[in-house]
Amino acid sequence: MRKLQLSEEILMQVEKPARYIGNEVNAVMKNAEEVEVRFAMCFPDVYEIGMSHLGIQILYDMLNSFEDVWCERVYSPWVDLDRIMREKHIPLFALESQDPITEFDFLGITIQYEMCYTNILQVLDLSGIPLLAKDRMDKDPIVIGGGPCTYNPEPITDFFDIFYIGEGETRYRELIDLYKECKKKGCSRQDFLRKAACIPGMYVPSLYEVTYHEDGTIAERKKLVPEIPDVIHKELVCDVSETYYPEKPVVPFIKVTQDRVVLEIQRGCIRGCRFCQAGQLYRPVRERSLAYLEDKAIKLLKNTGHEEISLSSLSSSDYTFLPELLDFLIDECERRKVNISLPSLRIDAFSLDVMNKVQDVKKSSLTFAPEAGSQRLRNVINKGLTEEVILHGAHLAFEGGWTRVKLYFMLGLPFETEDDIRGIAELCNKIAAEFYETVPKEKRNGRVQIVASTSFFIPKPFTPFQWAPQCTKEQFLEKAYLTRTSIMSQLNQKSIKYNWHEADVSVLESVLARGDRNLNKAILRAYERGCIYDAWSEYYKHDVWLSVFDECGIDPDFYTTRLREDDEVFPWDFLDCGVTREFLLREWHKAQEETVTLNCKQQCNGCGAAKYHTGICMEPRIREGAEE
Repeated sequence: MRKLQLSEEILMQVEKPARYIGNEVNAVMKNAEEVEVRFAMCFPDVYEIGMSHLGIQILYDMLNSFEDVWCERVYSPWVDLDRIMREKHIPLFALESQDPITEFDFLGITIQYEMCYTNILQVLDLSGIPLLAKDRMDKDPIVIGGGPCTYNPEPITDFFDIFYIGEGETRYRELIDLYKECKKKGCSRQDFLRKAACIPGMYVPSLYEVTYHEDGTIAERKKLVPEIPDVIHKELVCDVSETYYPEKPVVPFIKVTQDRVVLEIQRGCIRGCRFCQAGQLYRPVRERSLAYLEDKAIKLLKNTGHEEISLSSLSSSDYTFLPELLDFLIDECERRKVNISLPSLRIDAFSLDVMNKVQDVKKSSLTFAPEAGSQRLRNVINKGLTEEVILHGAHLAFEGGWTRVKLYFMLGLPFETEDDIRGIAELCNKIAAEFYETVPKEKRNGRVQIVASTSFFIPKPFTPFQWAPQCTKEQFLEKAYLTRTSIMSQLNQKSIKYNWHEADVSVLESVLARGDRNLNKAILRAYERGCIYDAWSEYYKHDVWLSVFDECGIDPDFYTTRLREDDEVFPWDFLDCGVTREFLLREWHKAQEETVTLNCKQQCNGCGAAKYHTGICMEPRIREGAEE
């Protein structure tokens, strides 16, 4: 009988004790004595967030399909249990076996967003693993990071042994076999890391050195051993219909953020929004086959008992076989009394028709993401949405019975003017007016509800806007105030509600996103000063972060408000994400010219992803004379 790491007394003291007991439906149990490698897969946030992450579900299933490996899950303990574990010296443990993390060979950490960096240190600290990679001994687990934030891993290089760059399905078997071989030969930790650095996609930061100019920019980056690569190329799954996908995902005891079956229909995005990092990192677009998705959908619903299935993609409307897949799912889900969720749809006639079909309950709100209030600025960011298209979509929605519309915008975008900001209010007003023109008075059930939300622009690596400056906190707040007052001056202002994000967090996220190795000491110091759960506004300590930067001699403005020169060396330039720097720079200049780039289905724009010889890069384009 498996013994729980936490006593009944402790479990009764903490919020949602089911977070820590494991033994959920479909959790994989193996005998630790019968496997050669133990792998702890961690999402450094609370259980409900981590359990919703598809990437971990895929890797958990894949690693456990290997007979010689047992992969278990671990999440950040919530603040109540964190305090108890420190007081009572309880080591962090994996959910399945309840064994301490120090008994594992690998600790794999998914780094999904920058604001979890202090939580990574929490996980290491509670596990009893030295925070700094240089202090770890042969007995300590190999700490490996993966996920989107590894495309600029430099601010956290001190804490990781290896970063896996790219999609996780391709190289873990090779890495584990190397580990087993090194273990049998009695190799040291350093010997293993040197050999691992030669596996494609593996970045071992301790084997590279960075020097800086007097102004703080990067002068040179050099490798410390000759056999490792100068450039790390991302790993890519070429055929997404011939790869691992969980058929029996773990079903949590408690409600989690994404409490549903998730069906990933494709990877990548044809749209070239210039602010969007994911749209660049996951190129090229690769679609899963219809037969593959139909098979997985049936198995997933059968094996989980979930009452909802969600189609996962950066832009679901662009999936070629969406009508056929939905026809299949509508029949299947109606029979099983399962709801269908369709995020990432464009608001056009087809999408609204689809939503009418699948939403057999009361119509909830519709979501538009124009991102910018004026056409000029939408061209700058290459959003590819005209006001006409937005208003027509709203018109169709109101005809279909929707009365609540959510609108998402960004403030502080490059080359933004006050007129662009006022454009947010004007667009909201026009959409509200569209409702009153579309729906006769006798058919209205009260006012239309327009909810406008603004987030603050954060320039991310591997986007055309990686050269762009970010606004200061004060500028952000001025922009939010102008948005609010502009909305209040509109004719239909009573129908419009306005929300905006915290400016402090956006500034810190930008520092961490574009940072270099000098930030390691600041992140460590912030953690030692009590910073964890920075992504949660109630626990975010902005004053602590500011004082830490001051103590460490770090100027946040160096990473945020500074315009980059075209030829500046970025901390992440040694990584190849599949999209060339030349393409990104070309897009940066096109943004300055307010010029739109067509999407990948219309023409090839020479981004560099064609080198993988897969996906949309191999398909004919709609527009003739496409650039090769």
